[in-house]
Amino acid sequence: MSAPLVSILDDEPAIRSLLADTLQEAGFRTQTHGRARDFEAALQMHRPDVCLVDLSLPDTDGLAVVHRLALEQGAIVIIISGRAQVQDRIAGLELGADDYITKPFDPAEVVARIRARLRSPRAAPEGTSFAHFEGWQANFDAYTLINSQGQETSMSRAEAQVLRLFLDSPKRLISRNQMLDTLGGTAGESFDRAMDVRISRLRTKLGEDPKNPRLIKTIYGAGYIFLGDVSWH
Repeated sequence: MSAPLVSILDDEPAIRSLLADTLQEAGFRTQTHGRARDFEAALQMHRPDVCLVDLSLPDTDGLAVVHRLALEQGAIVIIISGRAQVQDRIAGLELGADDYITKPFDPAEVVARIRARLRSPRAAPEGTSFAHFEGWQANFDAYTLINSQGQETSMSRAEAQVLRLFLDSPKRLISRNQMLDTLGGTAGESFDRAMDVRISRLRTKLGEDPKNPRLIKTIYGAGYIFLGDVSWH
């Protein structure tokens, strides 16, 4: 089995070199790109397992790249950026990024975050990619939700991970610590905010009333619980 492929998009040669050297020493394969157009051309030939994306790029806004990756590629997307403002973090997570690391960073932390993201155990039987629940179908191969009228809505990879966690354990309380252990990440406000954003977006896509959600209920101070009946195919 080949080592995971990490594709790096950053316009700073020194950052690209540092990340590539560190990741290769840790056993990963790497590709590096300084421009979004070269990065996206390479995606047509090789599908990476993880994408590290800077937001300040010379030929486009990195957030647009993150959004396309989350919708189309299914790769783990980690933003590495000098933008440290809360609104930038929120925008990146809302557009589908799995994690957000600010510059300057410790290369060892990047390796640890990647490894944590690659560890995402799934409780459903092997080979099951379709779940049916309350008139909905979730396709975890295509990252889509299909309602009872056949209308299709895309999910980001990050949103699909959270939904899969709920569907694997319906009608059971899932605490923040369980989400952290299963989905990977670093405990703290950034992780909590990421989960809140993803759950909010899932509720919207499922047509939930934000003031009184029917399927994904918040148990304040404890976690979340998914109340629907689920079958896997």
